[in-house]
Amino acid sequence: MDENKVVVFRQYPFETGQKIRIEGGRRSGDWEVLGVTERKVRLRCPLSGRQFEWGRFCYFVEEREAEEWPKRD
Repeated sequence: MDENKVVVFRQYPFETGQKIRIEGGRRSGDWEVLGVTERKVRLRCPLSGRQFEWGRFCYFVEEREAEEWPKRD
């Protein structure tokens, strides 16, 4: 059997009330998790108040302590 370098992704287990930051891509920015189902996650932008429901798409990269949220550039 050949050995290959493989990148493994797992779906992040969102929890209602989490404050998250997505870096990169069209959904980048700060979000609050409003609700989670097996297939969807509902997010709210803390600056505009707009809400969106998307298919679960995020993967955990790192957790940061004492981070400014929402981040104002």
